[in-house]
Amino acid sequence: MNMLYTKSYETPLGKMVAFANQNALLLLDFEDSKYFEKHMEEISQGYGVIKTSNNRVLKLLEKELSQYFKGKLTKFTVPVEFTGTDFQKKVWEELQNISFGEYRSYQSQADAMKRPKSVRAVANANSRNKLCLVVPCHRVIGKNLSLTGYAGGVDRKAALLKLEGVELTF
Repeated sequence: MNMLYTKSYETPLGKMVAFANQNALLLLDFEDSKYFEKHMEEISQGYGVIKTSNNRVLKLLEKELSQYFKGKLTKFTVPVEFTGTDFQKKVWEELQNISFGEYRSYQSQADAMKRPKSVRAVANANSRNKLCLVVPCHRVIGKNLSLTGYAGGVDRKAALLKLEGVELTF
């Protein structure tokens, strides 16, 4: 039987909820995020039992979240599993190439994927990222340096970037 584990984490920017199977993190998001409920429903399909407990993936995540919010972790190592379309998965894989303390525009993300005319599709896929922080969609901003398009809220996006040493005015 497919087992799904879930755990909540209190962070300086609000409560986050994670779902993982035995091998990988499937969902990490702020519970008040725009798509949280939808993502939670998508992830829980196909799993027979949902346990509110730790497993090795969630224990590692807890340790890494704590270190990240203390400014001591610049790259997550928790294993992840993407659930989405092939295009979305490519977008999310590209997000992992944006290092801690860096940012790029949606256009430059589309360019890096060799899909320069797909900037809207890239932005939409970013908004559907189910692995907040671990897959750093908060590091993608508008072409004019505006903090736009973050399902967790623009203020939270600004706080995450500031934690990483990036301060942009909006």
